[in-house]
Amino acid sequence: MWFTQYVVTENNTMALTFANKVTVGRILIVPFFIATVMYISPQHQYFRWLALGLFIVAVVSDVIDGYIARTRGQKTKARAILDPLADKILLISAFICLYIKRACFIDIHFPLWFVVAIISRDVILLLGSMIIQLITGKLEIEANRTGKFTAFLQIVCVLGVLLQLKFTFVFWYVALVATLVSCIIYLKEGIKAINESAISGH
Repeated sequence: MWFTQYVVTENNTMALTFANKVTVGRILIVPFFIATVMYISPQHQYFRWLALGLFIVAVVSDVIDGYIARTRGQKTKARAILDPLADKILLISAFICLYIKRACFIDIHFPLWFVVAIISRDVILLLGSMIIQLITGKLEIEANRTGKFTAFLQIVCVLGVLLQLKFTFVFWYVALVATLVSCIIYLKEGIKAINESAISGH
């Protein structure tokens, strides 16, 4: 679906927008990012800088496609699904791969408890979204402020490890709290959506 000329919308006539293309491009960056991280070694630290560059490009593209979607009226159903999906794929891949290669990061690397907490939250939200889709027939993914702040903190954590900034561990604890809070908020919103659907009879 991502590589076709058209995407499905309510009227089935909306062409693949430029913002969507940027989002797809961000998804395509992920395999290259994963490869560069996995090739990092004490003898090949330049792969760490390549991974850093790819990660920054992906983050900047997220800002760009968001700006384009808002200013040019290119908010489509495809983007509503692809954009958060691209973010999750990038961040989850970053946390898992950086943890696997932790032996190559001398000064600072992610602890297991942090990676597990981040991934668990996303798995819970994914399962919750599937349940909402099954019950209500709708899948509306809308990031709230807490969710956006959580994503920002997670990005900072990844950048901190790639740059080997020793104070990065401070952001782990802040990101952990934000992750838990955002998970609770999303769960409450999901339960509310299910209850409203039950009341309306849909």
